[in-house]
Amino acid sequence: MKIQNFKVGATGMDRFFGPLEAQVMNVLWDMDHPMTIKEVQTSLKPAKPLSFNTVMTVMNRLVDKGALLKQSEGRSFHYIPSESRADFLNHQSRELTHELMEEFGSLAVNHMVDVLEEVDPQLIQALEEKIRQWKNNA
Repeated sequence: MKIQNFKVGATGMDRFFGPLEAQVMNVLWDMDHPMTIKEVQTSLKPAKPLSFNTVMTVMNRLVDKGALLKQSEGRSFHYIPSESRADFLNHQSRELTHELMEEFGSLAVNHMVDVLEEVDPQLIQALEEKIRQWKNNA
């Protein structure tokens, strides 16, 4: 699944999804089992109550985007994420990094290295180790 609109100024899953979509995904990831629309609706903690139809629309849009799988069970449908939260974040960060490298090349690399030191100096050690491994395999 490829997210089309990465939001730079947002945080968490809101970077990839709309706010309600992100809440739905987090509920499903946290529960780690298929859920009905009603179960998701009751698990959400919105500022104002959400109608069943609103939650259904959001969940079906997530199915259309490939983020959720919809399974028929009897007379109802159960929804489950198409991939784990960890796999989703891994795929999205890889895709984003690839696009940054294609678009900005060495500028992206320079900025990433600059930010590494600000964020976590141990990340620089991890990068150095990754480069050593890469050189040994080349």
